[in-house]
Amino acid sequence: MKDTFLGYERENGAVGVRNLIAVIPSVFCSAKVAERVGQNVPGAVHFKHPVGCSQVGEDLEITAKTLIGIGKNPNFAGVVVVGLGCERFSPHELAEGIAPTGKMLETVVIQDAGDSLKAMELATRYAHKMQQAASLERRKEAPVSHLMIGLNCGGSDMTSGLAANPALGIASDLLVALGGSSILTELTELIGTEHILARRAASPDVAEDIKNAIRNMEERLTNQTRHSSNVRRKHLISTGNYEGGLSSIVEKSLGGMKKSGAEAKFVEVFKSGDTPTKKGLLLMDGPGHDGEATTGQAAAGAQIVCFPTGRGTPSGFPGVPVIKITGNPRTFEKMAENIDINAGSVLTGEKTLQQLGEEIYGEILAVASGKLCKAEILGHDEQFCITRMP
Repeated sequence: MKDTFLGYERENGAVGVRNLIAVIPSVFCSAKVAERVGQNVPGAVHFKHPVGCSQVGEDLEITAKTLIGIGKNPNFAGVVVVGLGCERFSPHELAEGIAPTGKMLETVVIQDAGDSLKAMELATRYAHKMQQAASLERRKEAPVSHLMIGLNCGGSDMTSGLAANPALGIASDLLVALGGSSILTELTELIGTEHILARRAASPDVAEDIKNAIRNMEERLTNQTRHSSNVRRKHLISTGNYEGGLSSIVEKSLGGMKKSGAEAKFVEVFKSGDTPTKKGLLLMDGPGHDGEATTGQAAAGAQIVCFPTGRGTPSGFPGVPVIKITGNPRTFEKMAENIDINAGSVLTGEKTLQQLGEEIYGEILAVASGKLCKAEILGHDEQFCITRMP
C-alpha cells in the first residue's frame, strides 16, 4: 500500500496539498473587500462570512478559533487578513493566531487604509506578492502520516450506508494505520450509535467523551424541536433522505458511522473550532450541517474532505479539495461532472467493498499530490459556514 504523497512542506512541519493564498475577513463588514481581493488574484481564495462582531461568549470564541484555524490550514502558503477596524474580533488577533505557523501573513484594516478601494489595492498587492513567492515552491514527497481527512456526507440515501460510507471507512482505516488522521463529525447524524462508537475508543475516558458528546447533541436537538410543529419535529433528517429510502435518524446514523471504518480506535473527541492534540481517528463535536462540518474539519487542519452523497450534491470548500463519492449508480450517471467516485460499483457487483475502499484511498493520495477533484474544477466553494451558538 502506497504510503507517501507529494505535498508542500510548511515552515512549521505541516504539509499542504494545495499552495494557495487565503484572504480572510475578520468581520462581515470587510467580507466584500476580501472577496474582491480573492477574485483579483489567481491562486487566492476568500472566506466570506456574516459574523465577527456583535457576538459574545462561546459564540464569539467559536468564530475566532475557526477563522484562526482556517488561516493555519497547511493548504495555504500565505494569508491576507482584512479587517474593518472596530469589530469585536480584532483583525490583529486573527493574524496573531495564525502567525505561529510561520507562513506569509499580512493584515489590512479598512479604516486605517482610508476606504474600501485603498484597502482593496493594498490587500491585492500583498496577495500578489505572496502568490509570486508561492509559485516558486515545489511539491516534495511526504509520508501519509502528514495527512488529515474530514469524513462528511450529505444528501444521503439508502445506498450511502450500504456502499459509499463503508468503503470510505475502509480507506480511513488504511490511512490511520499508516499514521494519518481522519475526523468523523455530524453528531446530529450519529444519534443512537454512541454505544457502538464508544466500543472503539482507545481508552475509557475517550469512550465517555464519545457518549457524552452525542447524548448532549441529542438533548440539544430535543430542546430545539420542542417548540417546532409536529411535521418539522418528525423530520430530524431531511425530506430528501426519506425519499432516498432512509426511514429514521437512527437508520441514517447506523449508515453514517460507517465512514469511520471498523478497525481504527478513536483517540480524541474535540469541539468544532478547536485543533486536535492527537493523530489518528478523531470525533469532532459538531452539528450535521454539511458546511459547518466541513468548516470545522478544515479549521482543525484537514487538507482533504471525503464526502459520500447518495442523492448528489455539487458543493465544495475554498482551498480544501472535497472528494465526492456516491453509492448510487444512477446518481453517478446523472451527476457525472460532480461525483469523483462511483461506489455503486459495489452494488452492481463489479467491485468488492475492499477494492472500492482501496480505490478511495488511492484517490485521496492522488488528490493530495495535485489531482483536482470535480468540485474544484467547477469552482464550488459554498461549504464555508461557521457554527453559531444560540
